[in-house]
Amino acid sequence: MKTVHLTIYLVTALLPAISFSQGKSIHQQKEFKIADMEKNKAIIQELYENVMNKKDMRLLPSIVSEAHTGPEGHKGVDGFTAPIAPLIAAFPDIQWKLSSLVSDGNKVVAKWTWYGTQTGPYKNIPATGKAIHINGVAIYEFKDGKIIASEVQTDRLGFLTSLGVLPADIASAPVKEQVQFIDKFLVPAADIAEFKQRVAVNRHFIKTLPGFISDAAYEYFDEQDNLVYVTIAQWENKAAVANAKEQVQAEYKKEGFDMPGMMKRLGVTMDRGLYTRATE
Repeated sequence: MKTVHLTIYLVTALLPAISFSQGKSIHQQKEFKIADMEKNKAIIQELYENVMNKKDMRLLPSIVSEAHTGPEGHKGVDGFTAPIAPLIAAFPDIQWKLSSLVSDGNKVVAKWTWYGTQTGPYKNIPATGKAIHINGVAIYEFKDGKIIASEVQTDRLGFLTSLGVLPADIASAPVKEQVQFIDKFLVPAADIAEFKQRVAVNRHFIKTLPGFISDAAYEYFDEQDNLVYVTIAQWENKAAVANAKEQVQAEYKKEGFDMPGMMKRLGVTMDRGLYTRATE
């Protein structure tokens, strides 16, 4: 009985110490997490002020992880700069002005406006000499103090209308002539990552083409975990779609990329169609 009483006494005596230790640990973890979030915000501040605005890309290896994958599938710093370099070349005076930075966990959301004058060609758009400003939002994901993933959303419609590629009032484009180019893919589960990587490249490219209005993508997974993926691209008219097809094929040739070969290798099946607004 004495042994039992002694055991109970020792456990009871230790409870406050254990509780205090755990509480302190949680508090320290919380403080550490807040410190990390503030550090991540400071890194994004430096990214825009010293890298983007001052064009000092030498700082990127200390900011971007080698694990980062860009929109065209390239890794590390090369993947991060791939979409930025053509923009800076076309708008050499470009400047990003941050309006807000919000940190949550391991992510930082940056809201900004960039200003620049197009003195060089951008994608297939010749130099216009126009000074424009575009709003955007970027989401950065961190791991071990470096960016491992990023997603940028910009006002692409405003960009194209500002440069005169699209009419200032997109509604002025005849609605009856607008068409939807719809692709439906069935992708084997093992090849989803490679398929999505290529689709991201294509979607990024078509958004720079004349006559493009908008696009969207939808997905679900079947019972075998295969991906059913649908993309819908809206164009001003059929002529714009025909031109886009030529531009895409030219880009494939330039890259040395075989799209039908990739689809066959991955076992992807596709249903494609050009749709117009239905009459009611």
